[in-house]
Amino acid sequence: MNTATQQLINFAATLTFDAIPDEVISRCEDLFLDTLGSIYAGSTERPVKTILDFATTQGPATGLSQILPSGQTTSPLFAAMVNAAAAHMVEQDDLHNSSVFHPACVVFPPALAIAQAIQASGKDFLTACVVGYEVGIRVGEFLGESHYKVFHTTATAGTIAAAAAVGHLLKLSPSQMAHAFGSAGTQAAGLWEFLLTGADSKQLHTAKAAANGLMAALLAQQDFTGASDIFEGTRGMGVAFSKAADATRLCDRLGSRWALLETSFKYHASCRHTHPAADALLSLIQQHQLKVADIQQVTAHVHQAAIDVLGMVDIPTTVHQSKFSMGTVLGVIAHYGFAGLEEFDNSLHDPRIEDFRQKVTMVFDEEINHAFPTQWIGKVTVQTTAGAHYTGSVIEPKGDPGNTLSRKEIEQKVKRLMQYRQVSTEATADTIIDWVWALRQQSSLSLPL
Repeated sequence: MNTATQQLINFAATLTFDAIPDEVISRCEDLFLDTLGSIYAGSTERPVKTILDFATTQGPATGLSQILPSGQTTSPLFAAMVNAAAAHMVEQDDLHNSSVFHPACVVFPPALAIAQAIQASGKDFLTACVVGYEVGIRVGEFLGESHYKVFHTTATAGTIAAAAAVGHLLKLSPSQMAHAFGSAGTQAAGLWEFLLTGADSKQLHTAKAAANGLMAALLAQQDFTGASDIFEGTRGMGVAFSKAADATRLCDRLGSRWALLETSFKYHASCRHTHPAADALLSLIQQHQLKVADIQQVTAHVHQAAIDVLGMVDIPTTVHQSKFSMGTVLGVIAHYGFAGLEEFDNSLHDPRIEDFRQKVTMVFDEEINHAFPTQWIGKVTVQTTAGAHYTGSVIEPKGDPGNTLSRKEIEQKVKRLMQYRQVSTEATADTIIDWVWALRQQSSLSLPL
């Protein structure tokens, strides 16, 4: 039977480079470079260093795959694990709106690790990453909003995305790809509960999604079997993880709708649910030439998912947790005009930011919620100390496909990220940027570190 699941499996196993439009390949290059910046910046953080220490003690001292940014080598499994943890650490990696899924952090690290191990070409790598995006996004859409309320979709759908990308690089047959999906799906996990206390689990989510997906594909290559109907089965992911799983989303316009092109870059270094309101507030401040002292109260009009996620953070106790606090993010925007990594580092426990946070309230907005997750609309109302009221809105936050980053802006962002805390230099960033822009011609995926 040509089920939705089977169509997705066949697509993942058989897609070729020549069948992918040039604009999709170009955007995949953009997203890969963007992700390398996040990996560099994230590598400095304690949770990532802890996972690196674990990998160093458990894995081989040398191997075929690079851990970034040091270039230390290890097995593909541990390289994928560490790089995936780093990619999601500083909240600068991409997001696909309608699936509420961060593809890059769970697709590029395992694909890069395996591509290096098997000496795949740049074209092979790009094709596999497109497969990972297209599969992972559709699995996220299949699971839907009810899934996201409890589960971190990047951890669950991400395990499948990783298996798809790695499986394509390994040239799995459709039947082997089905087994890879089955083994990946039975390992899929990741709960939002960690956010209440600012726990480190978010990095474990992406580390394990990348590693488990990679493992599932490698096992399938050896004809290790997995569930044949992991999505639509009576005890599969749809039943277990969702209240309204929609199997038609699994095969939605495969080969004609390129979901990778719908992915948004992150302009601000915070949870994507804060970006629409941040852009709306910044627009109002600029339009009316408001100063922080002029602002008495801010109301952020939001969709329900924003309340579900951001509402878990009352008073942030860590920099990472502060990126999930609407009041903190808007305070950073109001004071700095930009919510980057250094701005967040400087803002934790800053009494000015804490004071502004108390002025911010989130309210549910039916119109905005109706548009979500296809559109992430931003709307804020500002009351000034002089008694004036201003309302501003944005339809597409900075970084969305209709308001995307140019290659020059991506390069600027990546240079900023790679030089965060002096991890790397501008010269090294320039070298890696040039290498990525020539990725289609690369015969080796070993990064010029």
